[in-house]
Amino acid sequence: MITISESAADKIKLMLAAEEAPDLFLRVGVKEGGCSGFSYGMGFDDNQHDEDKVYDIHGLKVVVDGESSKYLYGVEIDYQESGMGGGFTINNPNAVASCGCGSSFKPAGYEGTPEKCDE
Repeated sequence: MITISESAADKIKLMLAAEEAPDLFLRVGVKEGGCSGFSYGMGFDDNQHDEDKVYDIHGLKVVVDGESSKYLYGVEIDYQESGMGGGFTINNPNAVASCGCGSSFKPAGYEGTPEKCDE
């Protein structure tokens, strides 16, 4: 379903440890919005729902809501350090178009109206 690189998993584990809340897990999802149609969401949560799909990836509990899972099948999440810091990247094979900033995408068959981009 979702692939998370070891470097991304290590960074997420460090961030989780800093939260000092043992029940937190990583929630990954999408919502309508962004300059291409859908925006990615990734954050910590402690509230799991019946329709959520739960994965164990590199020892991380990763939760995806049922609606988002159809847009995130095959997604690869990576983390790379650079001279200016570092950041997460998302490679989505379901995207037929992406925003220049990489935070939103358009899936095949989406007919919604994208928001104006502030690039």
